[in-house]
Amino acid sequence: MKKFLFSVCAVLAIFGCGGDRGDLPDLGDDGGKVPYYEPDKSSSSVGYSGSYGSVYYEGKTYKTVQIGTQTWMAENLNYNASGSKCYSNSESNCNTYGRLYDWSTAMGFASSCNSNSCSGQIQSKHRGICPSGWHIPTQAEWNTLSSYVQSNSGCSSCDARLLKSTSGWSSYGNGTNKYGFSALPGGYGYSGGSFNYVGYGGYWWSASELDSPSLTAATWATTTRTPTGTTALRATCLACVASRTKA
Repeated sequence: MKKFLFSVCAVLAIFGCGGDRGDLPDLGDDGGKVPYYEPDKSSSSVGYSGSYGSVYYEGKTYKTVQIGTQTWMAENLNYNASGSKCYSNSESNCNTYGRLYDWSTAMGFASSCNSNSCSGQIQSKHRGICPSGWHIPTQAEWNTLSSYVQSNSGCSSCDARLLKSTSGWSSYGNGTNKYGFSALPGGYGYSGGSFNYVGYGGYWWSASELDSPSLTAATWATTTRTPTGTTALRATCLACVASRTKA
């Protein structure tokens, strides 16, 4: 059983890269470091100039943004679902980065689905704990976002830089936020109660599950992303995508 984590908290991870490779976050269960990339400091165009929509959910209003035919939440979900947590158990981190969820909590499944296949319960446009009319993006939907950003911008391996927020990332890791996605480095939490890499890495769950015993994460560095291993028991962020696409 393999679940996808988009890291640029799905699954997707975006990292801020510094000059010391030893500072890079460890996503794998085997102690391996993510690949190193030189920070991109070439762009002079910083910030989103378009408009935002909004969605109200469980007492909070979230910004939304259309990117291509997709509409995304431009803030991480901060819904206090049972089992979710704030980074370092600090409410201020939830206010900044959203709450952290393990995969089963995000999907609205029993906790056993973190270690056993629950593919038969995954629905098309699986809502999970997202607002009505929204769902947890599949890996294919994360790939659509990545492909649109790169093709529309005329560049390759540039998706992370264009989707990351303009501040909050350590060691030259800030992005241009050209599309208003405003990806933040919320880090992740371990099932044992410890936390890692706030300010350096962002991870987002996907609804996708494959027939493999391990979980796969897509790691976004300053300008590109590559797959790496992680676990469904890790608590990561959640960004929801609207169930209706727009022309």
